[in-house]
Amino acid sequence: MSTPLDTLWYTHSPVPTGLGIAVESGRLAQAFRPLGTRIQALRESSDREVREAHFDQHLHNSVRHGGNIPAIWARARGSETRVIGLSWADEVQLIVTTHDSQIRDIRDLRNRRFGVPKWANVQIDFTRAQAIRGLENALKLEGLRVADVELVDYPYGGTYSDEPVHHVHGAQVTLGGNRPQRNNELIGLLRGDIDAIFVKGAHGLHLANEFGLRVVVDVGSHPDPLIRANIGTPRTLTVDQHLLDEHFEAAVLILDTVLRAEQWAWAHPEETRRYLARETNSSEYWVARAYGEDAHLRLQTNLAERSTGALQDLTDFLERWDFIPHGFDVRQWIAAEPLEQLLEKVNVAI
Repeated sequence: MSTPLDTLWYTHSPVPTGLGIAVESGRLAQAFRPLGTRIQALRESSDREVREAHFDQHLHNSVRHGGNIPAIWARARGSETRVIGLSWADEVQLIVTTHDSQIRDIRDLRNRRFGVPKWANVQIDFTRAQAIRGLENALKLEGLRVADVELVDYPYGGTYSDEPVHHVHGAQVTLGGNRPQRNNELIGLLRGDIDAIFVKGAHGLHLANEFGLRVVVDVGSHPDPLIRANIGTPRTLTVDQHLLDEHFEAAVLILDTVLRAEQWAWAHPEETRRYLARETNSSEYWVARAYGEDAHLRLQTNLAERSTGALQDLTDFLERWDFIPHGFDVRQWIAAEPLEQLLEKVNVAI
């Protein structure tokens, strides 16, 4: 490295990521210990501005692995970040209705009321974006558009980052305020005010089962990757430009540590499932149902063309729906040099 790296800020979403495993297992800290670098979780900071960097990644010398919508938004708003890896772990993405609903398939959604969240005082309303994305992709399968459905907003107040996040054995645990305490769209659905909603992942699948909801479609299992593409497919591994310019070897080391953590996961399915349950604040059963019995094998970070194409498609979607001020070429956002150098040094199967 050209200059010593005193502190590496890291953050990862509470979803399956190689960085999350690297943090929990101590691999990330161990990798940087010989360099004298302090590893700091930005979401554990008492400084709200630091915590907000989980979304806009404005801090120098930071790495983030998680949902792509905040990362795309930050880049579109001018944050100097670079993608050094993309991971694709398919998950359930459900359009659900009540058990006694007359909605039987996607075509029945025409002229129906669809509940979507609408957050106030947030940098990027990624929950709204992912719900509309899931709905749009579902309707597309039958030649329908979102305009054929009536969107009903369900407001939330506050911010995503009001309170710090703490770690228990490496897993992020919120102490209140960071997630909705109740699902307003679900309440509206159960009351009969709307006809369908979008849920995803282990938590969404658990909710659907707990309240006896009927699945209209799971776009997360569709064979077309662009239909499955949403906030978690692909997930972005990003570093800030300053880290790449001034501490390039640190970016290579981050990537190396993530890939090695994923390789460990491939050989340890039970331990990985337990980690994912803690990370998603769910049970091992719902993790297996939502992410597959082979969830440990889906942890693979690379720069595959499928992921790059999906990232561009998502960027175009966010621009079309005014979630970002303008679109951009994601290939110009990607920095392939760390991965290329890593693969020259070691034989890493990806």
